[in-house]
Amino acid sequence: MTQTETRIAHVPWLDRPAARAYRSRVMVTVLAFAGILAALMQTIVLPLAAHLPDMLGVGADSASWVITATLLTAAVVTPISGRLGDMYGKRRVLLACLMILTVGCAGCALSSNLWTVLAGRVLQGTALSAVPLGMSILRDELRPARVPTAIALISATLGAGASVALPVSAFVADRFD
Repeated sequence: MTQTETRIAHVPWLDRPAARAYRSRVMVTVLAFAGILAALMQTIVLPLAAHLPDMLGVGADSASWVITATLLTAAVVTPISGRLGDMYGKRRVLLACLMILTVGCAGCALSSNLWTVLAGRVLQGTALSAVPLGMSILRDELRPARVPTAIALISATLGAGASVALPVSAFVADRFD
């Protein structure tokens, strides 16, 4: 019995098969959305790469760090967040990563200089660990027969988020400041 099941075992209506199936569908949906959000944040600046030097008032070599910072952070934070998830709970670490993503998004949205945007992008890089943390949560919480399908869905969210981010970014760059 997992930690979550132990915590909610006293609620009789959650023991019904229909309630467990609903709960697992909601869990997969939320984790898939987190994966799309992580991929979206990674990809959304790519169409803006040519405009970043003018927007931030820096050279092209400095502006390229806006893209690189997120990838570098994700490469460092993903194994650390996995270990922290094993130690302190995967859900707790996933929520912390998504809160850090929110702070990073606010920082990027409200800034107009390179260093603040870089700091926001570094914070956004923590969101890419949402995908492996989500897969790990699914592996712990779902019935073994449902795990492969759910993990395939979470994996597909990386491509879906990236494919949504490119036209959204182009639209925003074309229509807004």
